Amino acid sequence: MTVTVRFAPSPTGHIHIGNIRPALYNWLFAKKMGGRFILRFDDTDLVRSKQEYADSIETDLHWLGIEPDLKERQSDRIANYDAAAQKLKDAGLLYPCYETPDELERRRSRQRALGRPPVYDRAGLKQTAEERAAFEAEGRKPHWRFVLPNHDGNPFETRRTDVAWSDLCRGDQTIDLASMSDPVLIRADGSYLYTFTSIVDDIDMDVTHIIRGEDHVSNTGVQIAIFEAMGAKPPVFGHHNLLTTIDGEGLSKRKGALSIGSLREVGLEPMAVASLAVLTGTSQAVEPVASMDALIEKFDLTSVSRSSAKFDPEELKSLNARLVHDLPFEAVESRLAAMGISGGADFWDTVRGNCETVDDARAYWQVVTGPVESRIEDEDQEFVSGAKALLPEGDITLETWGEWTSALKAETGRKGRGLFMPLRRVLTGMDHGPDMKALLPLIGRQNILDRLP
Repeated sequence: MTVTVRFAPSPTGHIHIGNIRPALYNWLFAKKMGGRFILRFDDTDLVRSKQEYADSIETDLHWLGIEPDLKERQSDRIANYDAAAQKLKDAGLLYPCYETPDELERRRSRQRALGRPPVYDRAGLKQTAEERAAFEAEGRKPHWRFVLPNHDGNPFETRRTDVAWSDLCRGDQTIDLASMSDPVLIRADGSYLYTFTSIVDDIDMDVTHIIRGEDHVSNTGVQIAIFEAMGAKPPVFGHHNLLTTIDGEGLSKRKGALSIGSLREVGLEPMAVASLAVLTGTSQAVEPVASMDALIEKFDLTSVSRSSAKFDPEELKSLNARLVHDLPFEAVESRLAAMGISGGADFWDTVRGNCETVDDARAYWQVVTGPVESRIEDEDQEFVSGAKALLPEGDITLETWGEWTSALKAETGRKGRGLFMPLRRVLTGMDHGPDMKALLPLIGRQNILDRLP
């Protein structure tokens, strides 16, 4: 058996870091097990689904290093859903219901008032052909419900029916089908709910494992029953915790919260995003992982916590900085060249420890090449004015900074911050930055002289 997983986003917006968590979990699991990863677009909502969002999702996955083995679109598979629905209808497992949403809500309200669970009473199953014809004559269109197997032949006398599975993340789980309403699989407008189309696709595409958010746990018992009603063996399920904001709020695709595109645009590294999305909310340390191969080795569904995983953007910045500090010149050479930076490995090795993102190197390249907005405090005017005369002759080397500051210390008596800071400010326009010992040779003699008064 080849392990086969799927990521099935709806192309109705830009995906965010919470959406990418199940994508990563499924892809990492497939790679660890030598399996297949399917990207399957849930695009049957023709009003909200847009090609630009599908393209954006593929771009985001590619940026993170996720390449699908197969791509599918649910909008291309309507005939498959029609055939599967007819099979269930012929078996008496899908039945029409004509209640309006308002009627259903009033019925649920009455049940709650009587202290009963708001479970659908299968009134649609009791309707005669004449009653259904009368509803049709009124202009009503039915929605279709699946009969849950929570009875011994009489669907109006339900009994406790436990559906159990061993969850990859949560261990042994049980759902009582008698506590649930028969699920709607086809809407009154004839469109299919995702629960149904997903199951049909999972069967047709030989999906062996479904890894998704814990908000789907309560649906799993129903879905296992539908798999079995369609003559298929249910996949293995795993439900991971959900990412929330630091305040505990859910992430929203419609609000564009922390979209992958926005994280990419601010210069974050894909492995910083992947590391945090995968490791947050697990028993493992949240640390920057340098490559997808290394993340595959660390990946372990059993380490996922039961509590929600709070996502802190500041932690993402910290992870990103740690990754950037370790990036060798070869890994960033083309990106630096695209920014017009030609300083080579000497430049990158000098500045990378001060960069939170690779893009931050632009500011230090400006420091090296100029012009810079030199800063001189009033109390430092005389000191800085005399510094030019004590600059060592010859090429600017790694020893120049030490020789120069030693000479200035002997001449002026200044030391520590009072000695170094005025020179940094006049030469770089900054209070902080790379080690001046290494930066000075990159700035070069002529720029040094031009910036000194």
